[in-house]
Amino acid sequence: MQTPKERIELQKVQLEKALPILNHKISSHFAPIVKFEPKILIICGSGLGNLTKKLAAKPHLIIPYNELPGFQTSTVQGHSGELWVGHLKDTPVLIMKGRLHSYEGYDIRDTVYPIRLLNRYSKKYCNGSLNNLLVTNAAGGLNDNFKMGDFMMISDHLNMPGFAGNHPLVGPNWEEDGERFLAVSDAYDFKLRKLFLSTFKSLQNEGLVSNKRAIHEGTYTFVSGPTFESRAEARFLKAAGSDAVGMSTVPEVIVARHCGWKVLALSVITNNVVTGMPQKATESAPDEEEIPLDAGKANHKEVLEIGLHAAEDLENIVENIADSF
Repeated sequence: MQTPKERIELQKVQLEKALPILNHKISSHFAPIVKFEPKILIICGSGLGNLTKKLAAKPHLIIPYNELPGFQTSTVQGHSGELWVGHLKDTPVLIMKGRLHSYEGYDIRDTVYPIRLLNRYSKKYCNGSLNNLLVTNAAGGLNDNFKMGDFMMISDHLNMPGFAGNHPLVGPNWEEDGERFLAVSDAYDFKLRKLFLSTFKSLQNEGLVSNKRAIHEGTYTFVSGPTFESRAEARFLKAAGSDAVGMSTVPEVIVARHCGWKVLALSVITNNVVTGMPQKATESAPDEEEIPLDAGKANHKEVLEIGLHAAEDLENIVENIADSF
């Protein structure tokens, strides 16, 4: 197994190989029309990859992850593993259709390598135009006020793997990107949250976003997965102040902030996490009816279905706020 130092050294070698490949693909595709200088990186969570359809109406480019040295391949259903390059209305954007997770077996530093690469690409070839991250995820709701299909703007996080040392900044610091010690108390940009909220309300009033869908703001907890939370784990996270829980996003946010980017992070609540105590055999009467333990149990199919139902609304909002970043 590689040490963090060895892993980062390898990533830097791969990054130098990937930069000219990425630049050639993008410049040769767009240069005859316009110099492409992306403004926003959008990372799509489970079931939310259809945002790329908004790019399909204009000239766009699709780069499979495996064509870029150092980029790992997404293996999870609902994550196709493609980098889309194009415009949301008039705003040049990059969209990661599918993200990487440490539960797939990847080093946590590999899951954030795309941000390192794209940050360096922007600085070297695009006058540093790329300085915004819009990241989405499918999350389990811990807050009793959250319903499936609701949106939550992330305003803070709990990094559970990070508490145990599995942190994307462990190892030699990427000095060219940011300082050794990063504060994350300001990770989630207030103005971008206000922008998303006002656009959500405006589109809802126009009938372009479902009036059955609520919007919340809260704390997201990152856990490594791939298991969904036990009842005791869910109660622990809820007591710690978490409103929603998922298996991604926080490493990406941390590295984006390390690069100096602004961040807007959004959760689609795709299931309500089971927190109740299981039925106790020691306290039940001999003839007491059994309460099924699998009632309310989460599954990935449900996560994808709820994500797809919410996707159209989320896509409309994101398309309408892109020009305001």
